[in-house]
Amino acid sequence: MTYDVESIRAHFPALSAGTVHFDSPGGTQTPRGVGQAIADTLTGPLSIRGRRSVSERNADDAVTGFRTAMADLLGADPLGIVYGRSATQLVYDFSRHLSLDWAPGDEIVVSRLDHDANIRPWVQAAAQAGATVVWVDFDPATGELPAAAVAAVLTERTRLVAVTAASNLIGTRPPIAEIAEVVHRAGALLFVDGVHYVPHAFVDLGALGADFFVCSPYKFFGPHCGVLAADPALLAGIRPDKLLPSTDVVPERFELGTLPYETLAGVTAAVDFIAGLSELATGVAPRPSVGRRESLRTSLRLAEAHEDSLRERLESGLAALPGVTVYSRADQRTPTILVGFAGRAAADATEFLFERGILAPSGSFYALEASRHLGLGDTGALRIGLAPYSTAGEIDAVLAAVTEFALD
Repeated sequence: MTYDVESIRAHFPALSAGTVHFDSPGGTQTPRGVGQAIADTLTGPLSIRGRRSVSERNADDAVTGFRTAMADLLGADPLGIVYGRSATQLVYDFSRHLSLDWAPGDEIVVSRLDHDANIRPWVQAAAQAGATVVWVDFDPATGELPAAAVAAVLTERTRLVAVTAASNLIGTRPPIAEIAEVVHRAGALLFVDGVHYVPHAFVDLGALGADFFVCSPYKFFGPHCGVLAADPALLAGIRPDKLLPSTDVVPERFELGTLPYETLAGVTAAVDFIAGLSELATGVAPRPSVGRRESLRTSLRLAEAHEDSLRERLESGLAALPGVTVYSRADQRTPTILVGFAGRAAADATEFLFERGILAPSGSFYALEASRHLGLGDTGALRIGLAPYSTAGEIDAVLAAVTEFALD
C-alpha cells in the first residue's frame, strides 16, 4: 500500500522550517488542526461544565469528547480515562493512592528498562510504606525484557509490578500480555508506562492486560498533558484525597480542580488526526460505516509499517560504520535508535548533526537506570527517533551526517 508522507507533512507547519526532526520520542510536532481546536475551544464561548448555555455545553463536550477519543485510541472504557498534567504526575498520584494499602513485607517490582517516571514514584512510595523494592533487569546484550525475568522475581508478597510497554531509550517492546499473565497469577497489579508505546502501535488495553496504563498526548501530535486508563470498577475502589465539595464520581474524583477544556479538545483533535492518517497517506477514504476505533487500527498499522521500513534503512546504514554501536537490538522495538561512538561523546554528535540542520538529541532521556545498565552512565548516547512524518530522504541525510562524524 502506498504511503504519501508529503500529504501528511503538509499538516505540520513546523516541518516547513527546515529542521529535520528526529526528536519525536521527546515530543512530536503538532498538526495545524490540533492547534486550531485548542484556539477555538479557548476563545469560546466557554464556562464551567453544564448543559444549559452554549458555553457550559462547550466545556462539557470537551471533557466527554476527550474521554471518548482516548478510549477509542486505547481500547478502554471512557469512564476509566483520567486526565493528568503529565504521565509523571499521574504515576506519582497513583503511587500514593495505591501505597496507602501497602505494609512492611509487601514487595513492589520495578524494571531497569523504564523511564524514571515509572520507577522513582514507586521506589519512594514503597519507602514511605515500609515495602520492599525488587528490581527486574533487562538483558543489556539484546535489550530484551522477557516475561520469565519478571516471573522470576514475583512472590506471594508482590503487590504491584511497574513496567514499560516500550523503552523510550532503546525502543524495546516487552511482551506485556505475557507479563500481565504472570503478574496476575501472582495476585499483583500491573502498572504500564505506555508513553513511548502509543505513538508507534495500535493499543488494545484488554489484550495487553494492564491494570493501569499511562500515556502522553504530546508524544502523538497532541498538547502537553497525561492520560491514565483503567477499568472504572478498579478506580472505584481507590479513594484519593480530594476537596470535600468536589465530586466523588469516577474518573472525576482523581482530577483535581477545573479541567483545561482547551487542552482536552486538542487531545481529541490529535486522536482524530491519527484516525485520518490512512486516508491522508493513501488517498482512500474509509467506508462510511467504519468507526474511529477501526480507522485508528488501520492508520496506526500503516504508520508502523512506514516507520519500520525507515528504521531498517537506518539500521542497515549504521551497521556498516566502524566504531558505531547500536544499542536498540530487541526483536520487537519501536523506531527509536540509540547510537554510541567509540572514543567520542554523543553530545558532540548531537552538535555535529545540529550544525547540519538535524535535531537528534543525546542523553539518558530520564531512562537513567537503563542507560547505566547499558554501561553508558548518566550521559547516555545519541537517540534517533522516527515518526509517521519522517522520510527516506531524512534517513539518508542523517546517515550521511553520522558517517561523516564517525569517520572524522
